[in-house]
Order: sequence, then structure tokens, then C-alpha cells
Amino acid sequence: MCAGMSVRASDDLPGLSIRTRNRRCGKRRTQLLCSFVLLFLISEPCWSQQTPQSVSIKVRADQSDGPLSPVWNYFGYDEPNYTYAPNGKKLLGELAATDAAPAYVRVHNLLTTGDGSASLKWGSTNVYSEDASGHPIYSWAILDQIFDTFRAAGIKPLVEIGFMPKALSTHPEPYRHDFPRAPVSDIYTGWAYPPKDYQKWSELVFQFVRHLRERYGDAETKSWLWEVWNEPDIGYWKATPEEYFKLYDFSVEAVLRALPGARIGGPDTTGPGNAKAAYFLRAFLDHCAHQKNYANGRMGSRLDFISFHPKGSPKWQGDHVQMGISHQLAAIEQGFKITASFPEWQNTPIILGESDPEGCAACSAKDNPQNSYRNGPLYGAYTIEVLNHVLELARSEHIYFLGSVTWAFEFEDQPYFAGFRELATNGLDKPVMNAFRMLGLLGSERVKVTSSGALPTEEVVHNGVWALPDVNAIAAHKDREIEILIWNYHDDDVSVPAAPIDLVVSGLPAEAKRGLLEHFRVDSGHSNAFAAWKEMGSPQSPSASEYERLQASGQLQLLNSPAWIAIQQSAVHLQFTLPRQGLSLVRLAW
Repeated sequence: MCAGMSVRASDDLPGLSIRTRNRRCGKRRTQLLCSFVLLFLISEPCWSQQTPQSVSIKVRADQSDGPLSPVWNYFGYDEPNYTYAPNGKKLLGELAATDAAPAYVRVHNLLTTGDGSASLKWGSTNVYSEDASGHPIYSWAILDQIFDTFRAAGIKPLVEIGFMPKALSTHPEPYRHDFPRAPVSDIYTGWAYPPKDYQKWSELVFQFVRHLRERYGDAETKSWLWEVWNEPDIGYWKATPEEYFKLYDFSVEAVLRALPGARIGGPDTTGPGNAKAAYFLRAFLDHCAHQKNYANGRMGSRLDFISFHPKGSPKWQGDHVQMGISHQLAAIEQGFKITASFPEWQNTPIILGESDPEGCAACSAKDNPQNSYRNGPLYGAYTIEVLNHVLELARSEHIYFLGSVTWAFEFEDQPYFAGFRELATNGLDKPVMNAFRMLGLLGSERVKVTSSGALPTEEVVHNGVWALPDVNAIAAHKDREIEILIWNYHDDDVSVPAAPIDLVVSGLPAEAKRGLLEHFRVDSGHSNAFAAWKEMGSPQSPSASEYERLQASGQLQLLNSPAWIAIQQSAVHLQFTLPRQGLSLVRLAW
């Protein structure tokens, strides 16, 4: 209920007869509920009338809170042929530059049959075909373009072994789908079926891995990650769970035969908040721990990391997007609990193979208005909000959390800011890209931080962020430097007054008397090419000068000029406001 407003249980609904009032509200004891309904119908939304309370954030620079590894530095996309497109190369270089640690990239369709042309949710390499006698023909030209581009950009592949070549599929026709002219449910064509010959499949995987090893070397390929297939609990695998376990076993055996020491895992199922996905994940973990291996007859199968795909569930409310963060976090919590229930896998790393606000990167906002969040700062704020609570869940469940793949890249030959889930549009970085730049500036050791505006992880997991916002922070440090990342997140993307922030950083070295302060910002007016594009009139063919301005607007920007400030009694005190869905990175060096 909004501050300064009240409703009495005896209030009547104006303009309605007694009969109508009784019909609408029932007995007297339910009138309070009806009054609340009326309040929302005749008043402005509650959030528009809130006066934000000042949020006190306290950072103790001298108190460690454990290591901070770049778990956010993982990305993926369906269309591997966009990798070597001009904007794809540009974006990969930017991803590699966001963090000192290497970025990992996962792509679909590395074994899919086709001529290398790309479209939404489609790509191909044509690595495998057969002659008239059924003998294998291997072609690495398109595949090499993809991996050469990764290598040139400094990217580490998270190699997804899939999908089924046409010549090996048990159901080869139809093979290439027709999305977006056909619905997403119709994309699962011949490439999604099991192999007609598992020995031929095994040999394909062996030749695939051996070729990459020979081209890029032992040391490089052993630093990569390898996994088998994608979301085998839904249409991506048109067979039984047991047949996927067989595919997994044969694939692992072939990978290790070609590259002993490779780190390989799976099963990359959908979010285990769903009962079917949870069952599949449990059955897979049990197979790898206790069941007979289909490829070698021994007990169990190699599993170096465990992966699954949690997704959120945004909704369009008629005038704004309401995110579904609890749906995503609940799936992560359930996946962590399932893994921890197996003694054999309690210390096995977990990768969230696709961790996103919803499920379809290639579905634009034109036909799906709930996806409009993707162009503005909300996408970045949501991403950091999720990461923070995943780190807390991993800590509470004693999970080895290795990484979280953001399934977003770029789409070639699409309209500007069409609302696809992507990091850049036509070479222009979206605000979410600057959220990752902020994360990349954080040091490798966390320090203690508290916020009076922070919501408990348990509450966000189970209820989302629908009443008060979550105004929270992560603090980390490097040598003679501290960084504080602060965000103001709410599930409802509506306009409200900015939150006053009162930031105190204490525990700085006694000898530090002056510090260089930098304050980076992502919001509606900073680090936001989408806002600049709208101010230009939303041009679909921007001029050269307009494009240059848009590129500059898409970079991470300072809120104010850098300034030297006094450090008094080993502390600094800063005050500023932070808009809803805004991000601030405060960096202090001395």
C-alpha cells in the first residue's frame, strides 16, 4: 500500500448500487479486499507515488569476503556463422576485452549439415556427409572459419557437440527449419534426431576433436570446455533419455580418445524447476555415477562439469514489462539441490549453460512486447541481480559455481533495436554490454559490503522483486584500488524517483590520504545507445555521423569527470542518486 494512503473496510464503491456492491464484493468481511482492488483501479500505480528512502551502503575495504571469479564471462548463441560476420568479429573482440580473464563462448549447430548460410536460430558447418557407398566425407572449411575467429579474438570455446548431420540422422527429412516463418515449436527437424549408427557418430566426434587439436594444439584445446548436445529433455533431442545417455557415453569416449585430459560435461537440460527437466537431470547424474556405460561397458561415465539452463518468465502488463526473476532463481536453486544430493557430484563444477530472463533470443519485441526490456538498462540490471543471488545460493548450498552463460550475441541483417536478446545491434552495443564491462572491472577478491536496501536471497528466489526494490552492491578490490558495483532493481519496469545512495567506504590504508574517484553509470541517459537512437528519431539508416554518435553512446560512460578526493580517517563518504534499473560502478584508487 502506498505511503500516505489508507483504505477503510467500511468504504463503499462509489457509483454502484447496493446490489452491485454486494455482487462485486460479497459479504462485509470481504469489503477490504474489494477496496484494495478499487484502489488499484482508480489510482496511479503504487510505485509511481513512492518516495524512496535513502539507502545506506557500507563497504569495509579491510574485510575480505572471499574470492570473486569471473563467473559472468560466458556467452552463447544459436547461429555459429554469425561468428565470422563483420559485426560478430567486432563483438567477440569486445567480449574478450571486457575482462582480464578469457571469455568462453558456446554455439549451437557445429555439426549441422548445410552450406554455411545463417538465419535466426540456424547455422551449419557441413563437416560430415557420406558418399554413395556410405563412407564418411569430412569438410572442415566452415568450422575452421568459426574457430579461427575465436582464436584471433582471444576467445575460449565451450564446444557444444551437436547437432546431427543429415547423413547420420534417423529422420533426416525435413532437415532445415523455417523459423521465423514457422513457430519455434517447429524448429526441431532432422538435426534433432539420434544417429542411425553410433559407431559412425563416435568416429565423427573423434575426427572433429582430433582436427581441432591438430589445428590449435594440445595446450590450447585442453583449456577449452566440451559438452554433449543441448536441452535433450525437450525437442532438441527427439529420442528417450536413455538414448541421450548413450549419445553422451559414446561422445565422451570419442573426445577423450582424441584429446586425453579434455574437460567434458552435460547434460545442458532446461531449468530443473520444471518436473520433467528435474527428472532428466537426476537420471543423468545417476547414470554417470552408477549405471553401465554404453560405450565401454564399465560403470559410470566421465563428468567434469554439470550444466543446465535456468530461464526467467517476463510478462507484458499492458504498459510495462514485469520480469519473472523468481522463476529463474528457483530453477537454479533446485538444480543446485539436485546436484548436492549426489555425493559423487557435490564438488563437481556447475555451469549454467544458458541463464537468461526468458527462452527465445531470436524472438523480437515486435511480436513479443514482454521482450522490450532487452534494449534498455533493465537487461543489465536484471543480469547482475541474478548473478548476485546465484553467488549467494552457491555459497549457501556449498556449490562449485564455475560460470553462467548469457545466451545473447548479435543478429546480422536485422532492424536496429528490434528487441532481440542480443548484446549489440548492427554493431552498436546495448546497455547490457556495459553491465558486463562493469563486472569486468571488479577485482578478484570480494570485500564486505552491506546495504539497507538489499533484499534477502530467499525472498527474491521465492517471491521475486515486486514490492520494494533490491538496491544492492558487490565490492571488490585490487592492489591500491577498490570497486563498488551498485544496482537498483525491480521486476516492474516503471518510472519512479531515483533512490538516494549514501555510500561509506571504510578500512582504507592509513597511509592513503587522497584517492582518484571514478563513477561509471548505466541508466536511461548514460552508456545507452538505445536512448540516443530514440532521440535521433529511431533511424533505420543512420548517417555516418549519426552512427558514430551511436557507437560512442554505446560505450561505458562516466557519470562525472574523474576527481581526486580526500581520504579522511581511512574512509570516504559519497552521496548520489541511482535511478530504477540503473547501475553505478564506483572505483577508488590511491
